[in-house]
Amino acid sequence: MSRPLATKSDHSKICECPPGLDPRKMPAHIAVIMDGNGRWAKARGLPRIMGHRAGVEALKRTLRLCSDWGIRALTVYAFSTENWSRPSDEVNFLMALFERVLQSELAQLQREKVRMNFFGDLHVLPKRLQDLISESISLTERNSGIHFNVCTNYGGRRELVRVAQKLAERSSRGELDPALIDENVFAAELFTASEVDPDLLIRTSGERRISNFLLWQLAYSEIHISDVLWPDFDSSALVKALLDFQSRCRRFGGLDPVDSDQMAF
Repeated sequence: MSRPLATKSDHSKICECPPGLDPRKMPAHIAVIMDGNGRWAKARGLPRIMGHRAGVEALKRTLRLCSDWGIRALTVYAFSTENWSRPSDEVNFLMALFERVLQSELAQLQREKVRMNFFGDLHVLPKRLQDLISESISLTERNSGIHFNVCTNYGGRRELVRVAQKLAERSSRGELDPALIDENVFAAELFTASEVDPDLLIRTSGERRISNFLLWQLAYSEIHISDVLWPDFDSSALVKALLDFQSRCRRFGGLDPVDSDQMAF
């Protein structure tokens, strides 16, 4: 990274939110579907791999901005269970790119107190990548800065099936009464058990799908669709998403206070 990230302890010293944003209404947790790398490369007459490289730079920018602006967690969709169906050359490049980025950035992220985690079925990844992931989790697990979660070989439906299997196994061993399984028990088995659910989901490139991403966790997330292709996602695009978020009235199934007053007898 070209300059240090802000840590939780020094946000106020480094920068404030951009004009127009209310620091009291910032989302605690942002999730991002980083879409459009291939289209970005195609529009420039470049191979798709160049789009993925540019996408890494966009991710660095976004992590830096989220850290600077006081957002406590960023979760990104890096590689889905469905992405294995892409051409083998592209998949192999992505695996190698993950390794190179971890190798080059881990020490800096550690110095900047970023806490890294990876969500997904990691055991099928290349052994070297698995080792680097384990090292990054172990090295940063006590860090006090932004939580940076990378969904790798992740699928929302697969995660839910995994939770159901784990709870069924516990029940079959007599460790868990099925009647006691509620939302809290279920959520405690999710990959994201250590995080609050995302307040805001951002999807780039104009697509209007959640694409099997965090199906449980996004139940009450605000959704912002950006027409910007991921490699071009910058501070202005993030500000636009945050302004959109701050304009929403989050009712979580209840009523807006104004609507509630109008119903009073």
